[in-house]
Amino acid sequence: MNNWLDRLERRYGRYKIPDLMLYITSTMLVLYLFQNVLGLFPVNQWLSLVPSLVLRGQVWRLITFVFLPPSSSILTVLLMLYFYYFIGSALESHWGSFRFNVYYLCGVLGTIVAAMITGYATNNYLNMSLFLAFAALFPEEEVLLFFVIPMKVKYLAYLDLGYFAIGLLFGSWSMRAAAVASLINFFLFFGPDYLRRERERRKFKAVRDNFRRQMNDDRRGW
Repeated sequence: MNNWLDRLERRYGRYKIPDLMLYITSTMLVLYLFQNVLGLFPVNQWLSLVPSLVLRGQVWRLITFVFLPPSSSILTVLLMLYFYYFIGSALESHWGSFRFNVYYLCGVLGTIVAAMITGYATNNYLNMSLFLAFAALFPEEEVLLFFVIPMKVKYLAYLDLGYFAIGLLFGSWSMRAAAVASLINFFLFFGPDYLRRERERRKFKAVRDNFRRQMNDDRRGW
């Protein structure tokens, strides 16, 4: 794990929210019921991240957009929220509460920055970045797609990346910015390890190629 995270946890590790995804998904469900079932509260109208309204004093939007539920049927929403909770809990179990909080917070801050630049952002890509982290840590884990079809997480991650690619290639500028910003947390957590492995791979390749050249030179000498 990254050295900066070790230092951060030693200094601020006591500031954490255990079971963060339980609170997030539970609030999403309540808001979904309020808006789509009971018709009591216009969730998107009052809680979405709109920078122009934030600058007018509606600063709660910097936080409340995190809790906006997916816009779909109740069954689909329940499946999505369960999945968010499942992968979030797995990440928290693997990293610990503090590091998982930092991962999610970095994604939130990235999304806010993207919104301030482009004028609008959602939490869609933020939640998808959780799955990318899960896939990076547990690529061989099998999940039941739609509770029926067994599939390894690494293959689902390709679909996730495809969704990101479509947003980057064909989406609006706000969508592109949100997609890139939501990956900041992923690169912060996994980028250093990837770069280290890549340096080690290149170093090994250089040693191997040098060894082969020496063997070929020796053979010619014979």
